[in-house]
Amino acid sequence: MIRVPIGGTDFSTHPYAYNEIPENDAKLSNFSLTFEDYEFKIPLIKKAFEASKSPIHLIATTWSPPPWMKTNRAYTGVSHLKTEFYQTYADYHYKFLEKYAEVGVPIWAITTTNEPISGALGVNAFNTLGWTASAMGKWISENLGPTIRNSTFKNLKILVADDQRIVLPYYFNIMLNEHPNALQYIDGIAVHYYSDFITPAIILTEVNKNYPHIFIIATEACEGSFKWERERVSFGSWQRGRNYINDIIEDLNHNVVGWMDWNICLNQQGGPTWAENNVDSPILVNAVKDEFYKQPMFYAMGHFSKFIPRGSRRIKVTEKKFFFEKSVENVAFLTPNNTIVVVMYNDGHEKNVWIKFQDKQAVIKMTEKSITTIIFSNSAN
Repeated sequence: MIRVPIGGTDFSTHPYAYNEIPENDAKLSNFSLTFEDYEFKIPLIKKAFEASKSPIHLIATTWSPPPWMKTNRAYTGVSHLKTEFYQTYADYHYKFLEKYAEVGVPIWAITTTNEPISGALGVNAFNTLGWTASAMGKWISENLGPTIRNSTFKNLKILVADDQRIVLPYYFNIMLNEHPNALQYIDGIAVHYYSDFITPAIILTEVNKNYPHIFIIATEACEGSFKWERERVSFGSWQRGRNYINDIIEDLNHNVVGWMDWNICLNQQGGPTWAENNVDSPILVNAVKDEFYKQPMFYAMGHFSKFIPRGSRRIKVTEKKFFFEKSVENVAFLTPNNTIVVVMYNDGHEKNVWIKFQDKQAVIKMTEKSITTIIFSNSAN
């Protein structure tokens, strides 16, 4: 999967959007893609298409529309969409889908704006657009939903929230209480990583308990993002790889259907970023030496992405522990290849872990703070 920005983000070299001029152009008469799309995004996506052995699903997200659509007329700061441009913002997404389809890049899903709470509260100094739950519900049910469903992109997935776990009840449950008609257009909920250390995972299952047909997918994660962290980039940090492992296992065990990192790669300073929002990345690039370095986060993700293919179904794991012995973190899946995949992380001291599936069993010696993936053949033979 690839998450594609609709316009610019904080990791662009400058803030930008489509149709920036003329201002107040409600019909988007000057909508066109940018240099960044034609020279960087689209060629990279097509290279990924060529390299991948299975279809790639693209999720597209707007960080900020052109400032003239917003109440503060700026890329950053507290803002909301002007009501006279509700349909224009829906058309903005449609035109993006149209332009990418024209160059052979189909979009699988869009989200309803990146981190709307940031724009509502002004907590981050990068491209944002704020939403209240009520306004977002109104926009989905009256503008975005009908625009997409009555178009050639009617099968596109529409994902709501695209924000921290802690605000999902607001941008889903409360939104639907005020605008229940929005539900007919919603396929999924997008969630981010950054508040997970303070927010219980039970929120994930509680949010969509009454809506089992709505899936949850994690669309953004990175390490080194907090202002109090001395090292935005930490070369070879196993702790950051461990954080990814624990979060992925926790998410998957609470009905999240996929988990995406934020930046495919960054430079050694954690950029470029016009907003000076430097962070860490699973792959770091040394442009001077023409080298790249795979971090522990990269290998941590591989235990899931390499062995749990699309279409896998999570299965129950029954654990038996001796006295007060701490178990290992784990998640298990039945794959379309008719195999059983079990991913385990041992956060404690070295131990032997006994695994049994049907008549098959194995004893795995797990060193301290190690991850292991086990594959069982699901057959009578």
